Amino acid sequence: MTNSHKLRVAFIFFLLLLLYMLVLFNLYLIQIKQQNFYKDLATKQYATTVTHMPPRAAIYDRNGEPLAINHDSLAAFLLPKQIKDKQEVMKFLNKHFPEAAEKLKTTDKHFMYIQRKLTEEQIKLIEKSKLDDIQILKEPSRYYSLDAAAPVVGVTDIDNTGIAGIEMIFNDRLAGKASSCLLEKDARSGHFYFTKELIGSGKQGEPITLTIDSDLQYLAFEELKRSIDSFKAKEGSVLIMDPDSGDILAMVSYPTFDPNNTKNISLDHMKNRVLTDAHEPGSVIKVYLALAALEEGVVTPEELIDCENTKQGYVNGARFGTLVPHGVIPFADVVAYSNNIGVAKVATRLGPKLYDHYKAVGFGEKSVLNWPGEQKGFINPPRNWSRPSIVSLSFGYEIRITILQLATALSIVINNGIPVIPRLLINPELPVPMTCKQPLYSEETLAAVRDILERTTMKGTARRARIKGYNVIGKTGTANLVVDGTYSSDHNIFTFSGIVEKGNYRRIIVTFVKDAGIKNLRATRTAVPLFEKVAEKMLIHDKVL
Repeated sequence: MTNSHKLRVAFIFFLLLLLYMLVLFNLYLIQIKQQNFYKDLATKQYATTVTHMPPRAAIYDRNGEPLAINHDSLAAFLLPKQIKDKQEVMKFLNKHFPEAAEKLKTTDKHFMYIQRKLTEEQIKLIEKSKLDDIQILKEPSRYYSLDAAAPVVGVTDIDNTGIAGIEMIFNDRLAGKASSCLLEKDARSGHFYFTKELIGSGKQGEPITLTIDSDLQYLAFEELKRSIDSFKAKEGSVLIMDPDSGDILAMVSYPTFDPNNTKNISLDHMKNRVLTDAHEPGSVIKVYLALAALEEGVVTPEELIDCENTKQGYVNGARFGTLVPHGVIPFADVVAYSNNIGVAKVATRLGPKLYDHYKAVGFGEKSVLNWPGEQKGFINPPRNWSRPSIVSLSFGYEIRITILQLATALSIVINNGIPVIPRLLINPELPVPMTCKQPLYSEETLAAVRDILERTTMKGTARRARIKGYNVIGKTGTANLVVDGTYSSDHNIFTFSGIVEKGNYRRIIVTFVKDAGIKNLRATRTAVPLFEKVAEKMLIHDKVL
């Protein structure tokens, strides 16, 4: 073998050796040094994770009637980067879905919704267009059976997440927890699955059962709406509560909204006004002034109070009016006839103790319901009082309370001095807060206040609330609203807080009407007739004969 031949053989050998070493080096890089990178790359080609949300749980009333259930809706979508006939698609969108047309002009996404929760008419338009580029997708959504319960039940957003009411408060409970599965598939076809591994166990949503009676809710709403329309009022609410259990049987607000069509709905219409609105209550507060004054012993029910036989009073540096003049009458009649001059004189005997008693019955404190936006109300504390403050507080000014607070306070009168704890949920059971089971007031005081309320219904401001065959007691309240910084006699709120009884059957009903368009009205002509109509419908519904 010649030297040149040997050199060629050696060159080829070392060249092959070098190539072999390069192959080994690359294998080292791929299999050892960059092992995780290529492993992840391979996994992405044949492994995929699928997340599945369980169906959202239902919301029921106390009788098992569904208030919120699942209901599939349809959505229209496009794949912008795969549109075959963009000119026809744009023409169709411009005519029927102009917002989507504008969005399509600028989007760089692979997926775009045209519209979600399509109406029947929109579905027919899309089907009639025969555009293959526009596709339909089924999505989970909610259906609400009772518009009258909308401010209580609440709503979900377009992604089925609770954004108001019970739907929001218990969103996690209702929604449950998603489950995740790891799927290994054929990387080429994407259709053949070799393994399925559960990597995250889900949890089914749990239903909610409310204390609300859907029939009573509807009946109360219908009567409230009728009253609002009749008096051309702006707002109103009705609360029905069982004073023995604390169960809220109806909690109605007006104006309300259609929970199945929330597009362009005002947030103000979504409020549960029984809890989220606090107002100066007017004369309905006199029940609790009477409780305080009688318990403190500064007056007796039959003590004669000089109401000065005038409509214009002047007590403790404050000048104010009363609707009907009275002369010298018993304190029980002062409250029954709602004479501001008489109650103001008694209030001055109490002084700062009046504030303590208002706090004791629950004014100025939130309920246990933990409702979003619930108002705690306000009582002007003695340290901030001016000379007229005690007078204002005696007939419902310089204090703001909610309708629920008013119902809870009234329960003290018929529950042997112990306030009921309001309850809106049967399931889940919420822990009951520790409360004092000792009566807040003596039996003598409670009996005297009950007698005052009976006088109010028999011969006082609440005569129209009487229902033949049933015992009805309660108190009216009319208060002026602040308009442009001053109290206006043309803008009012009207309240009636009362109890309906027969045998062992007892219900508290509070009715509220705000800012009627008809002038010179009082609670006796607005909130009291509303109470009577709601009570009559309730008694028929409950078969209390």
